[in-house]
Amino acid sequence: MVTDALPSLTELKQTIGPGVGVWRPRRWWILGGIAVACMAVGTLAYTLRGNRNLVQYESVLVTRGDLAVTVESTGTLEAVTSFEVGSEVSGRVLKELVDVNDEVRKGQIMAEIDPEPLDSGLDQSRAQLRGAQDAVNLAQATASESARTLARNQQLGKEGILSQSELDAALAARDRDNASLHSTQESVRVARAAVDLTSSKRQKATIRAPIDGVVLARLVEPGQTVTAGFQTPVLFKLAQDLKKMKLNVDIDEADVSRIHGGETATFTVEAYPGRGFPSQVVTLQMQPKVSQNVVTYLAVLSVDNADRALLPGMTCTATIQAETKRGVLVVPNAALRFTPPVKPGGLSKTGVNFTDGKHRVWVLKGTVPTPIEVKTGATDGRHTEILSGELQEGAKVLTDTKGST
Repeated sequence: MVTDALPSLTELKQTIGPGVGVWRPRRWWILGGIAVACMAVGTLAYTLRGNRNLVQYESVLVTRGDLAVTVESTGTLEAVTSFEVGSEVSGRVLKELVDVNDEVRKGQIMAEIDPEPLDSGLDQSRAQLRGAQDAVNLAQATASESARTLARNQQLGKEGILSQSELDAALAARDRDNASLHSTQESVRVARAAVDLTSSKRQKATIRAPIDGVVLARLVEPGQTVTAGFQTPVLFKLAQDLKKMKLNVDIDEADVSRIHGGETATFTVEAYPGRGFPSQVVTLQMQPKVSQNVVTYLAVLSVDNADRALLPGMTCTATIQAETKRGVLVVPNAALRFTPPVKPGGLSKTGVNFTDGKHRVWVLKGTVPTPIEVKTGATDGRHTEILSGELQEGAKVLTDTKGST
């Protein structure tokens, strides 16, 4: 039996003729791979192009926690008790015996006013008093004589020697002399009062400290003349005790309901950056202060200044711990301020910009921001209490965008 052999590749080429290629199966695999790669690149490009139009959001979880409500304000430090030491008499300042920052004791001599005019006035008053006393002695002698004359005349009248008119004249003389005596006695009282007043002025020429304290300011110099008139000239300013001070701060009327006596507070001063000083609310004064149509109320805080680091007049920034809300639902204030961007074919301006004045937060439903209306409560400046609404603990609220628009 004869078996026909398969033709070789050379024989096939000779049979087919020149210019005709031979098909190879592996070429189909190459063409198929190229097509698949092109489809993948196209799909990726389409996806990336779509993603460029998506907005990515930053969000935070709604939690429960404690909310410390504080009230911030600025004010100035003052001594708890301070005095302005003035002069009640006019004259030239002879000398000053204390200076600024000196500690003084009650009754200590601080300055002296020239006493020469006061000494002259005192001598004059004393002389007038002596003259008034001499006038009293003379009036007493005259009154005694009139009384004796009246007694004799009355006896003679009984005997029929003197007429009634002569008796009446003696009686009138007695009454006049008694009145003159009373007048001179009153003159003595006036003269004595003048002596006391002049003597008191003489004593006030020596300026003494009314309290134990520290000299904050000296407002006159030796040789300067002071004039005591309708307003007493101030010579010194004293603070009783700088180890205890007070801080006066202005509280906005919107925060008045949160401030009560006994609440704790801290404050800072520029002289000691980074250091907080403790204090406590003493009282909230009811007298309003109006400045540029802004109403504030003065709160007084007590300050312990045992180390004497603080000085009167320092400007302070105080933070008052008004109240603490425990276990309340809170969201960051950024969530209440957030508004999603308006996108063509997406959210409209009317769907984003509400004009009813209500508070809202935004959450994602799928990829679409959705507003939730809430009622807010207290805030500490960074977080706000949520009183009511459909917002639940654990929800994610939007606070910002982080993708391109």
